[in-house]
Amino acid sequence: MAPGRDARDVATPTRRTQAVTPDEALAGLLAGNERFASGQPHYGHDVAAAAATAGGQQPDAAVVGCIDSRVPLEAVFDQDFGAICVVRSGGTVIDRAVLGSVEFAVSELAVPLVVVLGHERCGAIAATITALRTDRRPGGGLGYLVDSIAPAVLEIGLDQPDLATRALHRHVRRTVFKLRAAAGPVEEGYGSGRVAVVGAVYDLDTGRVDLLD
Repeated sequence: MAPGRDARDVATPTRRTQAVTPDEALAGLLAGNERFASGQPHYGHDVAAAAATAGGQQPDAAVVGCIDSRVPLEAVFDQDFGAICVVRSGGTVIDRAVLGSVEFAVSELAVPLVVVLGHERCGAIAATITALRTDRRPGGGLGYLVDSIAPAVLEIGLDQPDLATRALHRHVRRTVFKLRAAAGPVEEGYGSGRVAVVGAVYDLDTGRVDLLD
Protein backbone atom coordinates (compact mmCIF):
# COMPACT_ATOMS: atom_id res chain seq x y z
CA MET A 1 0.00 0.00 0.00
CA ALA A 2 1.28 3.49 -0.79
CA PRO A 3 2.78 5.53 2.08
CA GLY A 4 0.23 7.68 3.85
CA ARG A 5 -2.74 5.47 2.91
CA ASP A 6 -4.62 3.03 5.10
CA ALA A 7 -7.02 0.27 4.20
CA ARG A 8 -9.99 2.63 4.16
CA ASP A 9 -8.40 4.63 1.33
CA VAL A 10 -8.23 1.63 -1.01
CA ALA A 11 -11.34 1.27 -3.15
CA THR A 12 -13.08 -2.04 -2.60
CA PRO A 13 -13.41 -4.11 -5.77
CA THR A 14 -16.99 -4.72 -6.84
CA ARG A 15 -18.28 -7.48 -9.11
CA ARG A 16 -20.41 -6.11 -11.90
CA THR A 17 -23.88 -7.56 -12.22
CA GLN A 18 -24.26 -7.15 -15.97
CA ALA A 19 -22.03 -7.03 -19.01
CA VAL A 20 -20.52 -3.70 -19.98
CA THR A 21 -20.48 -2.40 -23.53
CA PRO A 22 -17.25 -1.67 -25.41
CA ASP A 23 -17.87 2.08 -24.99
CA GLU A 24 -18.43 1.72 -21.25
CA ALA A 25 -15.26 -0.35 -20.90
CA LEU A 26 -13.21 2.23 -22.80
CA ALA A 27 -14.70 5.10 -20.78
CA GLY A 28 -13.69 3.29 -17.59
CA LEU A 29 -10.09 2.91 -18.74
CA LEU A 30 -9.82 6.53 -19.85
CA ALA A 31 -11.32 7.75 -16.56
CA GLY A 32 -8.75 5.65 -14.72
CA ASN A 33 -5.94 7.10 -16.81
CA GLU A 34 -7.17 10.61 -15.98
CA ARG A 35 -7.04 9.76 -12.27
CA PHE A 36 -3.54 8.34 -12.70
CA ALA A 37 -2.21 11.28 -14.74
CA SER A 38 -3.68 13.82 -12.32
CA GLY A 39 -2.11 12.11 -9.31
CA GLN A 40 -5.39 10.88 -7.80
CA PRO A 41 -5.49 7.10 -8.33
CA HIS A 42 -8.14 5.07 -6.49
CA TYR A 43 -6.38 1.74 -6.26
CA GLY A 44 -3.35 0.44 -4.42
CA HIS A 45 -1.81 -3.01 -4.60
CA ASP A 46 -3.43 -4.20 -1.42
CA VAL A 47 -3.69 -7.89 -0.54
CA ALA A 48 -7.30 -7.45 0.59
CA ALA A 49 -8.24 -6.32 -2.91
CA ALA A 50 -6.47 -9.36 -4.37
CA ALA A 51 -8.31 -11.72 -2.03
CA ALA A 52 -11.66 -10.13 -2.90
CA THR A 53 -11.32 -11.22 -6.53
CA ALA A 54 -9.76 -14.63 -5.88
CA GLY A 55 -13.00 -16.52 -6.49
CA GLY A 56 -13.42 -15.48 -10.12
CA GLN A 57 -12.80 -12.76 -12.64
CA GLN A 58 -14.96 -10.53 -14.80
CA PRO A 59 -12.48 -8.23 -16.55
CA ASP A 60 -13.79 -5.40 -18.70
CA ALA A 61 -10.86 -5.22 -21.13
CA ALA A 62 -7.73 -6.86 -22.47
CA VAL A 63 -4.76 -4.54 -22.91
CA VAL A 64 -1.87 -5.47 -25.20
CA GLY A 65 1.16 -3.48 -24.10
CA CYS A 66 4.91 -3.33 -24.49
CA ILE A 67 7.28 -4.95 -21.97
CA ASP A 68 8.73 -1.53 -21.08
CA SER A 69 9.16 -1.30 -17.29
CA ARG A 70 8.02 2.34 -17.33
CA VAL A 71 4.51 1.43 -18.46
CA PRO A 72 2.78 -0.74 -15.80
CA LEU A 73 -0.64 -1.13 -17.36
CA GLU A 74 -2.79 -1.59 -14.24
CA ALA A 75 -1.28 1.61 -12.85
CA VAL A 76 -1.54 3.57 -16.10
CA PHE A 77 -5.27 2.89 -16.25
CA ASP A 78 -5.74 2.90 -12.46
CA GLN A 79 -7.44 -0.49 -12.48
CA ASP A 80 -7.76 -2.90 -9.57
CA PHE A 81 -7.26 -6.65 -9.38
CA GLY A 82 -9.54 -8.50 -11.77
CA ALA A 83 -10.34 -5.46 -13.92
CA ILE A 84 -8.14 -5.98 -16.99
CA CYS A 85 -6.29 -8.80 -18.71
CA VAL A 86 -2.75 -7.75 -19.54
CA VAL A 87 -0.75 -9.19 -22.44
CA ARG A 88 2.74 -7.79 -22.99
CA SER A 89 5.32 -8.25 -25.72
CA GLY A 90 8.20 -6.17 -27.03
CA GLY A 91 6.77 -3.38 -29.15
CA THR A 92 3.24 -4.86 -28.79
CA VAL A 93 4.16 -7.41 -31.45
CA ILE A 94 1.44 -9.98 -32.09
CA ASP A 95 2.59 -13.58 -32.25
CA ARG A 96 0.55 -16.76 -31.77
CA ALA A 97 0.87 -16.67 -27.98
CA VAL A 98 -0.27 -13.05 -27.75
CA LEU A 99 -3.13 -13.65 -30.18
CA GLY A 100 -4.18 -16.76 -28.28
CA SER A 101 -4.17 -14.82 -25.02
CA VAL A 102 -6.38 -12.10 -26.48
CA GLU A 103 -8.70 -14.70 -27.97
CA PHE A 104 -9.00 -16.37 -24.56
CA ALA A 105 -9.94 -13.04 -22.97
CA VAL A 106 -12.58 -12.41 -25.63
CA SER A 107 -14.06 -15.91 -25.88
CA GLU A 108 -13.71 -17.27 -22.34
CA LEU A 109 -13.86 -14.12 -20.22
CA ALA A 110 -16.18 -12.14 -22.55
CA VAL A 111 -14.20 -8.92 -22.47
CA PRO A 112 -15.86 -6.31 -24.70
CA LEU A 113 -12.72 -4.26 -25.36
CA VAL A 114 -9.18 -4.87 -26.60
CA VAL A 115 -6.69 -2.00 -26.37
CA VAL A 116 -3.31 -1.97 -28.12
CA LEU A 117 -1.18 0.48 -26.14
CA GLY A 118 2.12 1.66 -27.57
CA HIS A 119 4.33 4.23 -25.89
CA GLU A 120 6.68 7.01 -26.86
CA ARG A 121 10.43 6.32 -26.97
CA CYS A 122 9.83 2.60 -27.50
CA GLY A 123 13.08 0.61 -27.57
CA ALA A 124 11.69 -1.96 -30.00
CA ILE A 125 10.82 0.76 -32.49
CA ALA A 126 14.26 2.32 -32.07
CA ALA A 127 15.97 -1.06 -32.55
CA THR A 128 14.00 -1.62 -35.75
CA ILE A 129 14.94 1.78 -37.16
CA THR A 130 18.61 1.16 -36.37
CA ALA A 131 18.53 -2.31 -37.95
CA LEU A 132 16.96 -0.98 -41.14
CA ARG A 133 19.28 2.01 -41.41
CA THR A 134 22.43 -0.05 -40.86
CA ASP A 135 21.19 -3.15 -42.70
CA ARG A 136 22.14 -5.23 -39.66
CA ARG A 137 19.24 -7.44 -38.65
CA PRO A 138 19.67 -8.94 -35.17
CA GLY A 139 19.31 -12.67 -34.77
CA GLY A 140 17.05 -14.78 -32.63
CA GLY A 141 13.84 -13.56 -31.09
CA LEU A 142 14.89 -9.90 -31.34
CA GLY A 143 15.09 -10.37 -35.09
CA TYR A 144 11.47 -11.53 -35.02
CA LEU A 145 10.43 -8.31 -33.27
CA VAL A 146 12.36 -6.22 -35.80
CA ASP A 147 10.81 -8.09 -38.74
CA SER A 148 7.34 -7.55 -37.26
CA ILE A 149 7.79 -3.81 -36.74
CA ALA A 150 9.78 -3.11 -39.94
CA PRO A 151 6.75 -2.74 -42.27
CA ALA A 152 5.45 0.20 -40.22
CA VAL A 153 8.85 1.91 -40.32
CA LEU A 154 9.25 1.37 -44.07
CA GLU A 155 5.75 2.67 -44.77
CA ILE A 156 6.77 5.98 -43.16
CA GLY A 157 10.22 6.07 -44.81
CA LEU A 158 13.67 5.98 -43.24
CA ASP A 159 14.44 9.58 -44.22
CA GLN A 160 11.26 11.09 -42.78
CA PRO A 161 11.27 13.48 -39.78
CA ASP A 162 9.92 12.27 -36.41
CA LEU A 163 10.30 8.74 -37.72
CA ALA A 164 10.17 6.99 -34.33
CA THR A 165 6.89 8.63 -33.30
CA ARG A 166 5.24 8.24 -36.69
CA ALA A 167 6.38 4.63 -37.01
CA LEU A 168 5.05 3.90 -33.52
CA HIS A 169 1.62 5.23 -34.44
CA ARG A 170 1.65 3.30 -37.71
CA HIS A 171 2.71 0.09 -35.95
CA VAL A 172 -0.05 0.39 -33.34
CA ARG A 173 -2.62 0.93 -36.09
CA ARG A 174 -1.28 -2.06 -38.03
CA THR A 175 -1.50 -4.18 -34.87
CA VAL A 176 -5.11 -3.10 -34.31
CA PHE A 177 -5.96 -4.05 -37.89
CA LYS A 178 -4.22 -7.40 -37.48
CA LEU A 179 -6.29 -8.21 -34.39
CA ARG A 180 -9.53 -7.11 -36.03
CA ALA A 181 -8.82 -9.28 -39.07
CA ALA A 182 -7.49 -12.38 -37.28
CA ALA A 183 -9.88 -15.23 -38.00
CA GLY A 184 -11.47 -16.38 -34.77
CA PRO A 185 -13.14 -14.90 -31.67
CA VAL A 186 -11.73 -11.38 -32.00
CA GLU A 187 -12.74 -10.97 -35.63
CA GLU A 188 -16.18 -12.42 -34.87
CA GLY A 189 -16.67 -10.16 -31.86
CA TYR A 190 -15.48 -7.10 -33.74
CA GLY A 191 -17.65 -7.89 -36.75
CA SER A 192 -20.75 -8.24 -34.60
CA GLY A 193 -20.06 -5.07 -32.63
CA ARG A 194 -19.71 -6.95 -29.34
CA VAL A 195 -15.98 -6.27 -29.10
CA ALA A 196 -14.12 -3.03 -29.82
CA VAL A 197 -10.44 -3.08 -30.77
CA VAL A 198 -8.71 0.29 -30.41
CA GLY A 199 -5.20 1.68 -30.50
CA ALA A 200 -3.64 4.20 -28.14
CA VAL A 201 -0.29 5.70 -27.19
CA TYR A 202 1.07 6.39 -23.70
CA ASP A 203 3.08 9.55 -23.06
CA LEU A 204 5.98 8.78 -20.72
CA ASP A 205 6.31 12.41 -19.64
CA THR A 206 2.69 13.22 -18.79
CA GLY A 207 1.31 9.77 -17.99
CA ARG A 208 -1.63 10.32 -20.34
CA VAL A 209 -3.07 7.87 -22.84
CA ASP A 210 -4.26 9.24 -26.19
CA LEU A 211 -6.50 7.23 -28.48
CA LEU A 212 -5.52 6.91 -32.12
CA ASP A 213 -8.07 7.58 -34.83
